[in-house]
Amino acid sequence: MISLELINENNLAAPDSAQFQIWLNQVAEKLNITGEICIKIVDETESHDLNHSYRGIAKPTNVLSFPAEIPDFVESTHLGDLAICAPVVIRESVDQNKPAVNHWAHMSIHGTLHLLGYDHIEDVDAEEMETLEIELLKALGMVDPYH
Repeated sequence: MISLELINENNLAAPDSAQFQIWLNQVAEKLNITGEICIKIVDETESHDLNHSYRGIAKPTNVLSFPAEIPDFVESTHLGDLAICAPVVIRESVDQNKPAVNHWAHMSIHGTLHLLGYDHIEDVDAEEMETLEIELLKALGMVDPYH
């Protein structure tokens, strides 16, 4: 099981912690992992600033993943933090003609997989990550987000 801390200081339109917990539990069960994740729901300004600071990209993005960087000698189950931009996720769900809840689930799972070391820079890695995302979302009754 993955424990969740959800932060939504500005009360942006987003799923509640119970919904995020369902999605995180799906990842935990499939990959047999435990740990803790903090998800912060952010606006476009904060997403822009984080994306610029950490990735050098001067625009907001849907989800940013910050894996925990904890020294080996420190015992911790913290997997990392996600910053999910509510306005971008909502806009993308409209643009992609998919239910907002499905896109929130996808971004949560996508970000969590990044925390666990999955990536999509190389084609072979992207295929592995996307296949896993599709399986996880299908188990939740959601369609393939890539088609």
